[in-house]
Amino acid sequence: MSAGTIRPRNQLLACLPEADWVRLMPLLKKVVLPAGELLIEAGTSFSHVYFPLNGLVALHGQIENGGTSVLSLVGVEGFVGVSSFMGGLSTTSNATVFSGGAFLRMRGVDLLQEFEHSVPLLHLLLRYTQTLITQMAQTSVCNRHHSVENAFIRFLLLSLDRSEGNELLLTHEKVANLLGVRREGVSEAAMRLQRQALISYSRGRIKVLDRAGMESRACECYQVIKTEYDRLLPMRLAA
Repeated sequence: MSAGTIRPRNQLLACLPEADWVRLMPLLKKVVLPAGELLIEAGTSFSHVYFPLNGLVALHGQIENGGTSVLSLVGVEGFVGVSSFMGGLSTTSNATVFSGGAFLRMRGVDLLQEFEHSVPLLHLLLRYTQTLITQMAQTSVCNRHHSVENAFIRFLLLSLDRSEGNELLLTHEKVANLLGVRREGVSEAAMRLQRQALISYSRGRIKVLDRAGMESRACECYQVIKTEYDRLLPMRLAA
């Protein structure tokens, strides 16, 4: 691979054949987005899709009283804006940056054009969409049938899978809002995990100290999501 075509740290883009990546490169623009930035608003059309390089995005539903709940998380493993090639440039969920960082932005119409003309890109994006559907479905099951602690652990592990390092900039209040639960429930779960030396928490920073221990405490929902992703998108960036 030539120096001019070095891939960014986005696992979907890294999976593309060289010819497809070379075509996409001029269509991508690097942007830095802060936490809280609304990328896509439910029920409205959107013009761009986003490939995270180190930021994290929450796809979340919202009801009339302001309540919200995360449907899925998107980071370096994927992109935001699957409805751009699934029949319309609108969606029923919001997409909000919850961990700021760098992204590659692309016009949705450009992605649709490439999707319709590149079989490798078509297959890759459809496989990624299936992993996203699995994450949404399993998250719904987890939120309905498992404890706040289970949901909290799943959320932390999925966030780490989609970012770099072992630390997240998240307050208990933000996690509670994303999970659609009471802040006190998240704080109690975090305290239990901290007492067991699985995580540390200080001033809005949550650090996972024992990844294996966290995975052993996770409900089956985390493994279902991870297994499906590994099955459909087995390629990884080199360290």
